[in-house]
Amino acid sequence: MNNSLLIINDIHIEGFDGRKWLSIVDHVNLKLDRGEVLGLIGESGAGKTTLGLAAMGYVRPGCRIREGKILFDNMDLNRISKHEKRKLRGSRIAYVAQSAAASFNPSSKLIHQFAEVPLKLGLMTNAEAEIKAVEWYSRLNLPEPEKIGYRYPHQVSGGQLQRAMVAMAMAANPDIIIFDEPTTALDVTTQIEMLAAIKKIIKIEKKSAIYISHDLSVVAQLANRIMVLKNGCLVEEGDTKQLLENPEKNYTQKLLSVRSSRNQNKLTINCSSTILEVNNIFAGYVPDKVILKNVSLKVKKQKTVAVIGESGSGKTTLARIITGLLPSSKGNILFDGKLLPRDLASRDKRTLRRLQMIYQMPDVALNPRLKISKIIGRPLSFYFNMRGKELKRKIIELLDMVDLPSKYIYKYSNELSGGEKQRICIARAIAAKPDLIICDEVTSALDPLVGDDILKLLQDIQNELKVSYLFITHDLKTVNAVADEIVVLLKGEIVDKGNKKDILNPPYIEYTKLLLSSIPELDPNWMDNLLETRGGK
Repeated sequence: MNNSLLIINDIHIEGFDGRKWLSIVDHVNLKLDRGEVLGLIGESGAGKTTLGLAAMGYVRPGCRIREGKILFDNMDLNRISKHEKRKLRGSRIAYVAQSAAASFNPSSKLIHQFAEVPLKLGLMTNAEAEIKAVEWYSRLNLPEPEKIGYRYPHQVSGGQLQRAMVAMAMAANPDIIIFDEPTTALDVTTQIEMLAAIKKIIKIEKKSAIYISHDLSVVAQLANRIMVLKNGCLVEEGDTKQLLENPEKNYTQKLLSVRSSRNQNKLTINCSSTILEVNNIFAGYVPDKVILKNVSLKVKKQKTVAVIGESGSGKTTLARIITGLLPSSKGNILFDGKLLPRDLASRDKRTLRRLQMIYQMPDVALNPRLKISKIIGRPLSFYFNMRGKELKRKIIELLDMVDLPSKYIYKYSNELSGGEKQRICIARAIAAKPDLIICDEVTSALDPLVGDDILKLLQDIQNELKVSYLFITHDLKTVNAVADEIVVLLKGEIVDKGNKKDILNPPYIEYTKLLLSSIPELDPNWMDNLLETRGGK
């Protein structure tokens, strides 16, 4: 008896670059058995997401399946009608995207978006869908499961939004779930909860899954088998334990050995001057819900302060307060010794220029309708009144600083990889010649190889431009790579802060110990053992 639910034979997928068709997935074979979890691993641009989408019989605009066969439950997805494919998607094959923020409709409440697919397919009434939503919110450990569905996407944290997307994928009880980097943007403690919930759902519901990730230690906790991709080609595949312990190919060995830079490019700078001083800040989005409680910190000139904490701890809220996007209710902020106006509209042009931000999701942060020359050129025109040849020369100079070729001035952001998009965001930020840059999870959506390159780039920029960083992150490897000092947030309050060496070495406070113990390891039994020591939570 054939136990395979999905078989992809010799699939070749191409993308059109405006001049010619280029290979994205190059004659790859894939098999997924019933109840099996298959991990797809590889760096940015490896073809992981393209192959995952092909499992649904789907390719993105500008792409085509040139050759190959896709069999789902003995149905050839290349031969059935578009109507039949649409009926399968969401009902029998579900997809969980990497960027929940970019995938949800910002004008619709979470519970209404959960109900869309089962209502459209006639599987449930609206009342039944809402009951099912609360059930899944609870199973995925979302806070206040009876209430959270009636919030809009912007009213929940990134980690909560990602779990709401998993709930939405489960709405119609699919046979296969394609998880495309679902924990990439989550802090380590939330990631463990998410992975444990996904693993439990797959086991109890007897689901098959394709788990796409750039993090081998995460995939190791879920996958029965792993396929390693590079540049659209299959490099290596095998049983998870065997592949982790005895990888045959050099590229797989490189993925296994990659570690964040350990400050090897960071200059030792003794500077006592303070660029940013946050004093006793209180803030919230509604009067009766305080997000930040009495938060104080300092960032010295040419130094990096990392703010760490789990999803919902207030890290991004702090960034919004500092940038003036959200006014605080109490406290004040000094920027280079002067009181910083609470709201953005009250700040002068010079202050705006000196304080810049690089966002977590470059897909959301870059306008897809503008060429790269316009994106980088805008701060140059706005702050320095640059025009013509001078402007073009400076844009090319900035592209060179972030290691991108000058021809990129003619490209649009959707033509770039994730790492290249983040480099454009960095170029746009440094174009303003800032004194302080707030980096909000700038490597969380990137694979380790590209992420290391971005961290090295940021260190080189700090060394050259003498800029200070406030680095918001949940990734403790990133913290170890870039930070001089660390601030630990828990439920809006600072529970630990100090020099990096003091925070990341014992004795730890209990919460810091929890964070450090939650970093996944390259051991398929690591998560199960960890949860057992924590009492099965």
